[in-house]
Amino acid sequence: MSRFPLLGFAAAGLLLLIYCSTAMAADETVDVLTIADYTGDWGFPSPYGHYSRGPGYLRMSLIFDTLVWKDENNYVPALAESWQMQGNDAFVFNLRRDVTWHDGEKFTAGDVLFTLDYIKEHPYIWVNSDPIKKAEELDDYTVKIYLNEPYAPFLDMIAATLPILPEHIYKSVSNPEQFQDASLLTGTGPYQLVDYDKTQGTYLYQAYDEYYLGSPKVKKLKFIKVSLEMSPAALKKGDADGAIVPPEVAEDLKNEDYVVMLASHDSITKIMVNHKKEPLSDVRFRQALYYAIDRQALVDSALRGYGIVASPGLFSLDSNWYNPDAEQYPYAPAKTRELLEEMGYSKDGQYFSKDGQPLEVEMLVTSVNERAGELIKQQLEQAGFKVSLRSVDAKTLDSLVSEWDFDLALNSHGGMGGDPEILNRIIGEGFTFNSARYTANSKLNDLLEQEVSETDRENRKDLIDEIQVVYAQDLPALPLYYADSYWAHDGKVDMFYTRQGIASGIPLALNKLCFVK
Repeated sequence: MSRFPLLGFAAAGLLLLIYCSTAMAADETVDVLTIADYTGDWGFPSPYGHYSRGPGYLRMSLIFDTLVWKDENNYVPALAESWQMQGNDAFVFNLRRDVTWHDGEKFTAGDVLFTLDYIKEHPYIWVNSDPIKKAEELDDYTVKIYLNEPYAPFLDMIAATLPILPEHIYKSVSNPEQFQDASLLTGTGPYQLVDYDKTQGTYLYQAYDEYYLGSPKVKKLKFIKVSLEMSPAALKKGDADGAIVPPEVAEDLKNEDYVVMLASHDSITKIMVNHKKEPLSDVRFRQALYYAIDRQALVDSALRGYGIVASPGLFSLDSNWYNPDAEQYPYAPAKTRELLEEMGYSKDGQYFSKDGQPLEVEMLVTSVNERAGELIKQQLEQAGFKVSLRSVDAKTLDSLVSEWDFDLALNSHGGMGGDPEILNRIIGEGFTFNSARYTANSKLNDLLEQEVSETDRENRKDLIDEIQVVYAQDLPALPLYYADSYWAHDGKVDMFYTRQGIASGIPLALNKLCFVK
């Protein structure tokens, strides 16, 4: 179904848990706030229906609350008005008593326990339920969650990310990924979904006046599809109030009194590598590829200078977790040749070959990163690799990577500014297309297990430093660069970038706290 009208349907909630300090007067409201998005459709905005990237989560998060949320500086109460850590392997959450689901049912501790059980049976892609041992209801508004062992990122990766589900609705839903009934959009947040058009890539949300933090200041919230190139024009014409904009127009927009914000380098672009197949399974081959890529040239050309070179250890040099001791792999085609010859390849003409077969790989790209893909192809071919590019849409690329049906794939994702548990999610097995799912190095996987259990920050930093060193040696995927990202808006509401990213690390200036009083 390409269109999903929900006009007048009170059970479609939209979680906009917002304490954002707006520049407007306390009694001033915004009738309609319109956000431009160059992708458009991010899926049906239920917890199991949205597309599993940041914008998809944000569409859903306008409907479903979490126990805890984050503002620009710290954790803030959401469905839990307070919480305490007990020992180093349990948390007690004191829930709000004035929360109702959008159909009028009371929210209680039972909904929290149900959700924690439900994600064990129906895994939610944003939350790893493995650390949770059990949960118990101390009373109708108090929940205690026990962990199997200490889990340092619990607040970020579970409490501030997991949408709480209404038991009275989801208890009869056995296929939440496929079922797209309006009832599955019953939330506890301050908005209801009024309309979703998959074909046009548009969403319309309406304020829920009975929201427990008060009626939202923004009465209607719209998402429309506008290309990145046309986003500045949409702002100037008044068709949009906020959008990601090309870096080249940032200064001009500032001069025209738009608020323009530069994000931290939380989004990374890397080459995913199918290390399950030869010769990509050989670390020397992956290193040879990496030496053949001039990452600074990619920043200068593909990004027009708006970005920084990625560290082979994954964290950017402006991150608190960055380790400069990781192997850096300067651009060195001669080193590429040395490694390939060590593997038995020889170069007779333009390309390396082995046993009479040219060294050929295919790289998946999307329309967004096709320019970077062309430059990488040129660099690799100059070094002796025969490279073919295959352009697909983002969803197809993610699917092919998940199914191991690829050689190389140019991929970008956020989360690098969130809790360093992101390393487990983009290296370890059990996660999705953003992860290398790499288990060949037992030392690396042991370190990943240790770092999430270490609650002492300094000890954890030491482990994360070592992870970066080991990762840079094996290169399960090839980090390329962190692009600069600019958000511009007209100042109707005061937007901000969230501490360690929204939920588990989404680096977008659309924290739902900005749309309420």
